[in-house]
Order: sequence, then C-alpha cells, then structure tokens
Amino acid sequence: MMKILIAIFSFCGSLALAQDNKEEKLPYYEIPDAPATYKAGGVTARMVDGLGFRYYWTSEGLREEDLAYKPSESGRTSAETIDHIYGLSQFILGSMKIESNKTKEEEAQMTFVEKRKQTLLNFQAAAEVLRKTEDLSQFDNERYDFWNIINGPISDALWHCGQVVMLRRASGNPFNSKVSVFSGKLRE
Repeated sequence: MMKILIAIFSFCGSLALAQDNKEEKLPYYEIPDAPATYKAGGVTARMVDGLGFRYYWTSEGLREEDLAYKPSESGRTSAETIDHIYGLSQFILGSMKIESNKTKEEEAQMTFVEKRKQTLLNFQAAAEVLRKTEDLSQFDNERYDFWNIINGPISDALWHCGQVVMLRRASGNPFNSKVSVFSGKLRE
C-alpha cells in the first residue's frame, strides 16, 4: 500500500511540475528567427518581436517591492508602467481589428503575472498577424494610419520597457545582465 501511495504522490508531483513548466513557457524568452526576406509586414513583426523580447526580460523576476517602487511623488510605479504597457499591447492588437476577449472588470482583476502573460501573448499575436501581412495599409482607419501605430504604441511600449528597467535597478533588482537585445538571446 505504501508503494502505491508513493507512486501516486510521485506521479502527481511530476504532473504539477510539468504544469508549472508548461505555464512558465511564455513567448519571447528568445526572439524568434528572423524572416528570410525583408517585407513590410515581416520588418514590423520583427519590431514587435524585439519589443516582446525586451518586455519578457524587463518584467521577468519583478518582486512586489519592484512593482511598488516609485521614484517620486509625480512618477509612475513599475506596476503602473506595466499596466500602461499592457494597454499599449491591447491597442496594437485593436489596430489590427483583434479585440480583447476580457472585459474591463476582468482586466482590472488581473494579477501582475496574468497581465505579464497576456501582454506577451498580445505581442506574439500582433507579430503573427504582421508576419502574414503584405500591405500594412489594410490597418489604416478613419482616425489614423498604421504609421501611427509604429511611432505611437509600439515605440511607446519600447520606451516604457526602458523605464521599468531603470525603476527595477533603482529598487535593487537589476535587469539580467546576460540578456543580449542585439542577438535576442541570453549570453552563455
């Protein structure tokens, strides 16, 4: 009987570990391979991939004290900046006519871990659409052209990733020094 219980606990433990590893497998641990050719959609997708990679490592390992850190009374906390980056990821997707499947109430209840994951998934979904796009003008609308998405929310999210890196350094939890934003991989 004892052997059976040990076998059951071992099996359940390995399932739990497998589940944990599966949940931790988020996009942009490494930047995806570059397209073979230079086309507008592929180049723009690569910009979003670079953003996803930076965001992955900018937000990886943030602690509660990092999220609450605020350099001045008028500044944003890291958590507020993360919220803004999440909103930018939603806007980028929305510009491609992909709407969020979450209500405002659900979004308000999201934890940092859930928001981080959804932001990465949003960047991945946007990059996948862009990679398959021949003509980016299909995302133009009556209010703005797709050019504005590049110099607006995509560039803004990159800017804010840099802010979170600075804030986490100031709160005593620096960015992983093995991250190479040039190669899109971790250095050995």
